[in-house]
Amino acid sequence: MDTLFWLLCAHALCDYPLQGNFLALGKDHRHPLPGIPWQHCLFAHALIHAGAVALVTGSIALGLAELAAHAAIDYGKSAGIYGFHMDQVLHVAAKLAWAGFLAFEAQNNVPIFLKEVFVKCFISACS
Repeated sequence: MDTLFWLLCAHALCDYPLQGNFLALGKDHRHPLPGIPWQHCLFAHALIHAGAVALVTGSIALGLAELAAHAAIDYGKSAGIYGFHMDQVLHVAAKLAWAGFLAFEAQNNVPIFLKEVFVKCFISACS
């Protein structure tokens, strides 16, 4: 439960004050800032989130899963597939998945190869 709390706190910090207007506008592939590749902004924003997840969980693998998930979710919002509320619901669902995986891992001594399979499956599902 502590991990989920800190993941949600990190999300609020990274998605609001640490995002800033430049990244918020620059990551939109439909209306990119002139002269600024939207991919750079989306990657930078998702990487900030990935770093926060890795710091909170102690897992670079979960950080990489967050990188892929966050980028895919934000791309979908920019594409108009869903709005702001669903964007936030999906981000919280990802944090629930990371915390759930860590709780499961702690109870069951999950072998390292299964962690890698989990991350690869999650990344491919978000792509």
